[in-house]
Amino acid sequence: MRELVRLQSITQVHDFLGLAKPKHPLVSVIPIDEKMTNAAFGDITFVLEMYQISLKSGFRGQLVYGRNSYDFEEGTMAFMKPGQTMKIEGTVPTSGEVGWTLLVHPDFLRKSDLGRTIDDHSFFSYQSNEALHISDEEKGIVNDLIAKIKTEYSNNIDRHSQSVIVSTLELLLSYSTRFYDRQFYTRTNLNKDHVAKFQDMLQAYFRHEKHLVSGIPSVAECGDHMGMSGAYLSDLLKEETGMGAQEHIHHFVVNKAKNQLLNSNDTVSQIAYSLGFEYPQHFSRVFKAKTGMSPGQFRKVG
Repeated sequence: MRELVRLQSITQVHDFLGLAKPKHPLVSVIPIDEKMTNAAFGDITFVLEMYQISLKSGFRGQLVYGRNSYDFEEGTMAFMKPGQTMKIEGTVPTSGEVGWTLLVHPDFLRKSDLGRTIDDHSFFSYQSNEALHISDEEKGIVNDLIAKIKTEYSNNIDRHSQSVIVSTLELLLSYSTRFYDRQFYTRTNLNKDHVAKFQDMLQAYFRHEKHLVSGIPSVAECGDHMGMSGAYLSDLLKEETGMGAQEHIHHFVVNKAKNQLLNSNDTVSQIAYSLGFEYPQHFSRVFKAKTGMSPGQFRKVG
């Protein structure tokens, strides 16, 4: 039977891994070395109640993240938020240090602006097979920032320590956003294929009348269909087209609604239900948000 280990503090993580007592109770950089990668974790699944930012750059294996997994590659960064499950499996013996994991407990951020905005960084919601692949130059930038964080909490902690660490973490997240944008940009042709597949998927969903059974597809459902998280799909579409996944879905549905409003005598409620909306009021709000007019007004001026 698979064992589930829930680690709610950085001290618990250090104890579980057999590491020395952490120098800061809410922030720690843990080296990924032969002790960790060669450990026999068996069927243990971990749930860490803290933010994790990891760089793996020298060992082979898989990180099973939720229901998904990816192979570690040279210069791979992964981001996880509190409460997400992970399992390390298939690692092979290594020697020396091959990466690190930065752990930040949510309590450390609660009084800062970052505590209110960190979840706005959508890459914390990406599936692990959508990890960030960075160059040697980018790796150097990231490693320097991690070294600054480690130095700050390792020295005598004073009233400035938290703000310095938070500011450095904000800079790390800003660079990560830039690197993800670069990754999107360099995969432009592949992304265009994804845009076309997404549009084809919406067409097929309505053509096969799935909306009459399951309603309008959610962003998460669209992502699952395309083998990626909804957050990653939305960012990919926005980078390529200027509209996120939800905007695309609403745009698609509103265009179908326009055709029905102008080419049928169906009531607004009938059209709303025929498009998969559970409530006509919701349909009217979406339609007005996209067109600036209510469905009835559009029908009159059309």
